[in-house]
Amino acid sequence: MEAQALAILGLAICAGLCGAGSAIGLYHTGSAASGVLAEDPKKFSKVLILVVLPATQGIYGFVLAIIGMGNVSAAMTAMEGAKIFAAAMPLAITGLISGIYQGKTAVGGIYAVARNEKLSGKLILFPAMVETYAILGLVISILLMS
Repeated sequence: MEAQALAILGLAICAGLCGAGSAIGLYHTGSAASGVLAEDPKKFSKVLILVVLPATQGIYGFVLAIIGMGNVSAAMTAMEGAKIFAAAMPLAITGLISGIYQGKTAVGGIYAVARNEKLSGKLILFPAMVETYAILGLVISILLMS
């Protein structure tokens, strides 16, 4: 039972930290977009993708928790529980940090779109580069669980 609880705790921490990173990132992008749209509501479609980019870390945490729960059983050993806990940590850390910083990076793009909306497609690249680390954390966590 303790091994099972440890595994579930790791998965819950991962989902929670990834969700928190996304929420903080979305707070930043949503606030910036609100200011831009107050000045020019026609720029909604230009800033929308930049606004929602930080949401993906929360999705990754949710997906890993679902995948990980498939490995949890009442008969698991302490080592198996610890393995799942540890396997969730790469995504927990990268999801939290990248969600926050992806939001901050996207804010710069949102402000740039306010000045020149033709840049919107190019500006997605910069926050997407931050996203790479959440994806790497997800891949490592999945590989460690297998």
